[in-house]
Amino acid sequence: MRTAAHPFRFAGCVELRQTLDVHALDERELLHQLAEVPAASIFFHTFGYFLRHRPFTTAYGNDFARWAALEVGDRALAERLAVVDPFAFPDLDALREHLVTIVQDHLRGREAEGRVEFDRAFHFQRSHIVDVPLGLTAATLVEFRAGLASVDESAIYLHTVETRVRERRAEPFAAWLRDALDLPALAERFDRIDPYLTTLERVRGRLLGFVDEALEEGRG
Repeated sequence: MRTAAHPFRFAGCVELRQTLDVHALDERELLHQLAEVPAASIFFHTFGYFLRHRPFTTAYGNDFARWAALEVGDRALAERLAVVDPFAFPDLDALREHLVTIVQDHLRGREAEGRVEFDRAFHFQRSHIVDVPLGLTAATLVEFRAGLASVDESAIYLHTVETRVRERRAEPFAAWLRDALDLPALAERFDRIDPYLTTLERVRGRLLGFVDEALEEGRG
C-alpha cells in the first residue's frame, strides 16, 4: 500500500458572514446590484450556497434563484437562475456576467410595467471562511477514506469547493491524491466532481465511491 511523503490534514471551516449595505427590492434593482457588488458577494451567493443549503433547498442552486422563487414569486426568472452551474465558468467575472445577462434578458420587454417592490428584499452578503484543523491526518488511501467518511460536512466543502475557487492553506483532496499518492486517475475524478444541485453529503458519498473503486482495483 502506498504511503504519502506528507500526510493529508483534514480541516473543516466556519463561515463568518457580513451583510453589505446593498439590497434589491425588485428584479431591476437585482440587475443593477449584480453588476456592482464585490466579487466576494457573487461567490457567497453561488459557491457559498453549497455550504449552507440542505436537501429541500437544493433545487434552487443559488441564493438569487431562491429569492426569485420564494420572495418575488417570479418562477420564470427563478428557473433561469437555478440552472446556472457556477463550476462551469472560468472565473467570478464570467459568472457575474452570465447572471447579469439572464436578469437583463428576463426584464427585456417588461420596461412598460410598473415597478413592484416586495416586502422581503434581497440582501447581499459576503463571508470570510476560517479554516478549522480537525486533528485528523491520513498517509494512505485507506486512512484517507476513513477520514473522508467521518469528517464534518464543512470539510467536504473546504477541500472540494473552496480550495478549487479561492486560495486556501487547506489542500484540495485531488491535489493530495495526485501529488502525494501518485493517483492521477483518482485525482481527476475528484477534480471533476460537481456539487451543483446536490448536497455535500451526496458529494461525500460519490467521493467515497471513487476511493472504494480505486481500492478494489488495487490502486491504493
